[in-house]
Amino acid sequence: MNKILIRLCAAAILFSGTAQQQNDSTNLQVLDEVVVSDSRFALKREHSGKTVIKITDEELKRHQGQNVAEIINAKSGIEINGSRGRPGAVLGVFARGGRGRQVLVVIDGVRVSDPASSSSEYDLRLLSISNIESIEIIKGSSSTLYGANAATAVINVITKKASKANAALQVNTIWGTNQTSENQNYNLSDANNNVSFGGTLGRFTYHTVFANRYTEGLSAVITPENQEDPFSSHNIDFKLGYQTPKGISLFVYGNESHLKTGYDDAFGFTDAPFEFKSAQKRVGLHSTFPISKTSLNLNFAFTDYRSENISDFPNTFNGKNLVADLYHKYDMNGMWYSIVGLNYINDSALFGSSQDITIIDPYANMVFISKLGLNLNVGIRLNNHSAYGSHMVYNFNPSFTVKTKNGYGKFMGSLATSYITPSLNQLFGFFGANSALEPETNQTIETGLELASTGLRFSTLYFNRKENNFVFYDNQNNVYENAANPTRAHGFEVEVDWKIIERIRLTGNYSYTERKGDTAIRIPKHKANLDLGYSISETVYISGNYALTGSRSDTNFSTSENVELPLFSLFGLYFSKELVIDKLKVFMRADNLLNENYIEVLGYTSRGRNIAVGLSLSL
Repeated sequence: MNKILIRLCAAAILFSGTAQQQNDSTNLQVLDEVVVSDSRFALKREHSGKTVIKITDEELKRHQGQNVAEIINAKSGIEINGSRGRPGAVLGVFARGGRGRQVLVVIDGVRVSDPASSSSEYDLRLLSISNIESIEIIKGSSSTLYGANAATAVINVITKKASKANAALQVNTIWGTNQTSENQNYNLSDANNNVSFGGTLGRFTYHTVFANRYTEGLSAVITPENQEDPFSSHNIDFKLGYQTPKGISLFVYGNESHLKTGYDDAFGFTDAPFEFKSAQKRVGLHSTFPISKTSLNLNFAFTDYRSENISDFPNTFNGKNLVADLYHKYDMNGMWYSIVGLNYINDSALFGSSQDITIIDPYANMVFISKLGLNLNVGIRLNNHSAYGSHMVYNFNPSFTVKTKNGYGKFMGSLATSYITPSLNQLFGFFGANSALEPETNQTIETGLELASTGLRFSTLYFNRKENNFVFYDNQNNVYENAANPTRAHGFEVEVDWKIIERIRLTGNYSYTERKGDTAIRIPKHKANLDLGYSISETVYISGNYALTGSRSDTNFSTSENVELPLFSLFGLYFSKELVIDKLKVFMRADNLLNENYIEVLGYTSRGRNIAVGLSLSL
């Protein structure tokens, strides 16, 4: 604990600044920020009963050279294990002490998950940052609005919209190193390129993106030979839209993503010529029919997932996912907001024979905003599962906002439940399947405080979650089982967003997470992040970042024993210069600037100091 405090103090001193007179027009952004995910309405942050994390387009641009997992990993309450390792490493997404299947990924209003994967998770490696406009993250149970699996967090990804110009072209290219702390060879081993083209022609919009990445230079596991395990991916996205004079809109879209990554023998920690391939193809539509102060909305998507393991235990996986969400939204004078919908999901996968499940969920959610400061967000959903019958989940999320001269203070509380049915892989898969598994239930309690004034936002929150029937893999019997006893996780989170002066902004967070009832593998109790950005001029921007990851347990697969991994700290630097305003920008980033030698995953390679340079062209 003393080491953590010393490192946090050192980082605070490094990023300290002197406050001066603030600029009202820019500081109001902190007060007027709009969030959507916790209600599915665009509401001011002060009316939200959650501490919603919003990653804007501006922030994404200032993290060029990083992938989605790296950016999200710097947010409070989130640990994405593998995000600091070799590109292409398997990612474990843990929110508030939970596991990957308890985190739901939503893209443009549609849940995405691979039914053939071990726990129906979505592989973030398939997601290209080049087509993302913003990301919102709501932590805690959100099953009433988003359905099963939304137990610890929802990662809501909004893809880019078409340019308002008739035609617009965006080109980005990034080249960098990919090296360990022991071998600082500075070879160009990481290439990342993307091109987008789109525009608006009257009432018709179009947008398309192509992105690819290739990296080499590192072995998946630590070996003396360091035989390279390359990673490659490519993504193609398109979106077409049309809006009638009466405001009726229709968007159709498609995506195809591929990845290929080498990997090694994790049991003997030896080099191996193993390879994993994955492909995703998705088509969908979104339509809105406005009716006075209401609207009828439809989201629909069909996704095909195919993956292949080439190893000593080769296998192929094929899953299909069909999602339809029909819902009605109503806004009554900015005081009452309601959404009533019907969600249909069909998951299927091949495990020798075809297996499938169907879920049909009616749901309702209401938001009340009182002029006296009381805000109330309540919802209910009835999960109807073809194998497990019906189960009800609910959300009760009151908050109270007190206006101040320059901002507000907000007190928040929440009681919510969630419901996770076993995946098709856990029920019928090739390894450890158990058709007798019971669904997992979660109950989460939260309470917190948020303070905002001109140029400053501060929040702190405590959470406590109880899991029943937690599904785990029994390594001794090689089968999936339900935990006999409840599992609990609790902790608190602190966030700060401070515009110190007009051109200097400090953001930071600290998370404490404790999981009881089992071994919290790869979940650190302590995490902290700081980022200090300075707009030197209208065309020059520089930022420094600091990340602390506390000690945590990991499993040595060769001995089946748990090992305590030490904490580590990483520093980074980003610099950009606009050579032609809004047209041509060059940038550079340095990660692990001090070249710290650390362990993220036991036996696996971690990255040392790495440098990336890039160019962004807009026409």
